[in-house]
Amino acid sequence: MATIKDVSRLAGVSVATVSRVLNQNGYVHEDTEKKVLNAIRELNYIPNDVARSLTKKSAKMLALIVPDITNPFFNELARAVEKVTQLYGYATILCNSDDTPANEKQYIHALKQKYIDGFILATNTLSPEEIQQLDVPVVMLDRTISSTIPTVASDNREGARMAVQFLLNQGCRTIAHIRGPLELSIADERCQGYLDEVGQADWFQPDLIVNGDFNLHHAADAIHELLDRHPDIDGIFAGNDIMAMGALRAVQERGVAVPDAMQIVGYDGITLGGMVYPELTTVAQPIYEMGLLAARMLIKLIEKKTLDVMHYKLDVELVQRGTTRRSANQP
Repeated sequence: MATIKDVSRLAGVSVATVSRVLNQNGYVHEDTEKKVLNAIRELNYIPNDVARSLTKKSAKMLALIVPDITNPFFNELARAVEKVTQLYGYATILCNSDDTPANEKQYIHALKQKYIDGFILATNTLSPEEIQQLDVPVVMLDRTISSTIPTVASDNREGARMAVQFLLNQGCRTIAHIRGPLELSIADERCQGYLDEVGQADWFQPDLIVNGDFNLHHAADAIHELLDRHPDIDGIFAGNDIMAMGALRAVQERGVAVPDAMQIVGYDGITLGGMVYPELTTVAQPIYEMGLLAARMLIKLIEKKTLDVMHYKLDVELVQRGTTRRSANQP
């Protein structure tokens, strides 16, 4: 491993000058700073505070990278992860990638310089090969990208089927689906669950599926356009609760009564779903349990323990609230 003396020799400056560059403390001429930084990069030098962590083989620090911190689903996941990591003496760093590969890679590069012990990724931007190259333990949370990477997720396809079956049993005749981003595994699985139930129906048309990007505003806009084309829609299954809330707002803006003329089911079971009006019927994931499992799995991997299960697919539950009608025999 390169030392600060190696950097000073390659850059042709004193150790004190290298230290000033590293600590951003004191004046260093711009040309001299460039020489030092070039030497650091060439030698792949790791500053002493990180080197001490390497000697101990652990910095007791984990990172949870999520695609959208504004989505309450990921806040609830983070709370569960942090509970476990604190219990085992680890610190958790929460990073928001904005679903952008460059942002995620920047976080990973910066954290690896601090000798991060492992990552929990609730994102879908890195390839399995890129994840393997990280050379630290990784657990995927709410995303499935490879059979070789430990994963915690819910049964998305079955949950979607549950939602659509429920709307059909409630008397809906034309059901639309607001899906999440294309080529995102969980969005594809939930869309497939919808198709399992209605893909062969006489009334089904492919353009009853619209993309809401797991975003409230995009979902609202998509529903306005969809209802212009298909005013006969009387049921909506949204691929997450945030999009369901966008659909609810769009429907209410058009003066359509919910649940009398339109019934809506979301997916996730976030706390916010019980705060809108009418309260949102949803397929609830065991969010807290998912976060706990992912954190425990990662710590086991860090501590070189064998995982009993590599892939968890947890059951979901339909929670009926105000955006769907209650039959006479329901409480």
